[in-house]
Amino acid sequence: MILDKETAKKTAELLLQINAIKLQPQDPFTWASGWKSPIYCDNRITLSYPAIRNYLHQEMAKQVETIYGKPDAIAGVATGAIGIGMLVADYLNLPFVYIRPEAKKHGRQNKIEGYLEPGSSVVVIEDLISTGMSSLKAVDALKEAGANVKGMLAIFTYGFEKSVSAFKEVNIDLNTLSDYSNLLEQAADTKYITEEEQATLENWRKDPANWG
Repeated sequence: MILDKETAKKTAELLLQINAIKLQPQDPFTWASGWKSPIYCDNRITLSYPAIRNYLHQEMAKQVETIYGKPDAIAGVATGAIGIGMLVADYLNLPFVYIRPEAKKHGRQNKIEGYLEPGSSVVVIEDLISTGMSSLKAVDALKEAGANVKGMLAIFTYGFEKSVSAFKEVNIDLNTLSDYSNLLEQAADTKYITEEEQATLENWRKDPANWG
């Protein structure tokens, strides 16, 4: 869910401005899954731009409190959301942990790094929601550790039906600063893409696995 339209469009504009999101309908990317895609998103780039990372983490922190109330801790999903998650936690003066995709093979074999008090209420921070599978694995790890997961807040989502269904199925509330629809609207408004390119980009999301 998008909480604020103005924030959604401004976030989209900032991500386009620094090429954290690239739109190339005429020269598609190939994702690790093998999908051909006219869009590529790498929100880790935002950490290299102080003004933009400050805007993002402050907006996320405000939305955490508005949507969920102040939790006991903030958790970031490794590796993309470690940086932005820690900034959100710092802004809210809260403990921070991050969740690995899988437990370490050595040492203490941690899957969750940092100290999390059992029973803590936690809001999970993500940089990007694609299918949602890795994000929900992080939620599972927190639940296994005894945390009360209040919900998840991400910078951006593609809004795939698969991810929407996955979050609903496990009753995890997902909110984002911006999403694919607002991105295309902003890109069209600022002439970043043509009407023809917008149509191509809209068609891709309908069936991304078979597009192109």
